[in-house]
Amino acid sequence: MYKTIFTSKFKTLFKYSKTCKRYSAIAAVLQKPNVGNVTDIKGWVKNLRKQKDLIFADVSDGSCAQKLQIVIPKNITTDTLTYGSSVHITGKLSKSPRGQLELVAENVNVLGTCVVLEGYPFNPRTAHPPEYTRQYLHLRPRTNYTAAVLRVRSAVTKHITDYFASRNYTNIHTPILTSNDCEGAGEVFKIQPDNDETVKAMMQENKDRDSVYFGSKTFLTVSGQLHLEAACRGMGNVYTFGPTFRAENSRSRLHLSEFYMLEAELAFCETLEQLQSAIEDLMKYIFTEIRNTNEDDLFLIDKENKTPSWLNKDFITLSYDEARQILEKKGATLTDEGINKEQELTLVEHCNGVPVFVVKWPKDMKSFYMKECEGDSTKVDALDLLTPITGEVVGGSLREDNYDKLKSKLPSDRLNWYLDLRKFGNIPTGGYGLGLERLLQVLCNVHNIKDTLPFPRWPHNCEM
Repeated sequence: MYKTIFTSKFKTLFKYSKTCKRYSAIAAVLQKPNVGNVTDIKGWVKNLRKQKDLIFADVSDGSCAQKLQIVIPKNITTDTLTYGSSVHITGKLSKSPRGQLELVAENVNVLGTCVVLEGYPFNPRTAHPPEYTRQYLHLRPRTNYTAAVLRVRSAVTKHITDYFASRNYTNIHTPILTSNDCEGAGEVFKIQPDNDETVKAMMQENKDRDSVYFGSKTFLTVSGQLHLEAACRGMGNVYTFGPTFRAENSRSRLHLSEFYMLEAELAFCETLEQLQSAIEDLMKYIFTEIRNTNEDDLFLIDKENKTPSWLNKDFITLSYDEARQILEKKGATLTDEGINKEQELTLVEHCNGVPVFVVKWPKDMKSFYMKECEGDSTKVDALDLLTPITGEVVGGSLREDNYDKLKSKLPSDRLNWYLDLRKFGNIPTGGYGLGLERLLQVLCNVHNIKDTLPFPRWPHNCEM
């Protein structure tokens, strides 16, 4: 009986997939061109060139950086075929006299018209600057630049997943709603019901509005690290990859209110060197793989984007004190607040563009959960990885595994559960967080972080 049910469902799904798949992705057509075959493609017209008897259209469907040239006899076209319109075209694949793959159209169907004079903001054969396209978030995925960045972003996401799967890490879905401010900086967004009737009904239980729904103040997460530590102490190496939120009042080229963070926690990690090795391995893996899969997109984004020379070099390590000494010799103005963004980039430049780990930071500059350095209780085993363009891309540390020391630093009784982790079968762990958008800035040579994701959020801007 079970076999019959399964077979019936499989046949239904197979039939559905065949009826839905009636056209080919341009990426697939270009990868395996079957010259002479009748092919269906769907996409958007990026350019039109009219000759006496023929129209040449460049069509893109977003699946790759390349466009497919369509040769259209004038007798089968329509006036609604314009730049920006969406089309379904059937024809035979052939090679032009110059050897270029093209589709000789036999049928052209305009699916959606695009009347440019009615306010369409983009023009053909025009490289619109990111500052301009940022005004049209709902339309900018149609630009070559943004589409290429988003394809790279998608590929990086896949490479990250592949990397951790191949190394036996378990993916943990840490919560977006949380009762803790992991970093302790107070840059959190508070969660409350928007429905006044719900609030009034729940307020009868004498709870304040901030705590009325969950029974305690609740925030959008700034980090999944503390939850990862709980999972790590029962499952070994783990990671999470999802949105995080910071209520920073900053509109700089390096800050967002919502961004994606990759966070990993390594079980039985006892030294910063172990942690650094894991981070360096991940970074080199991503940069190598993205060159293999998305070279055309990287070239489309920035024609000067070359394979970084540091891929074949060891990352450099400086202690915090050594970093300050270098900056002092270069005439930098230093404060007790640490190393600013400009100074981070100065350090990378000093290291000839090779990413640099700054390690062993003053304890009062870092979070409560970081492990004190052996032999120097004023420092913690923390690291920042600095790269060109963005400065800090990765932050991490060994975690304090001494129960008494952690208890003395615990910022709130609401984190007693975190203290319990050191009480029952504790192990040494270390972990890090990597900002996806900053990584994309370095990968793609994108100087404004708002151009690394489709719908950026920053103070005074939450469109769509």
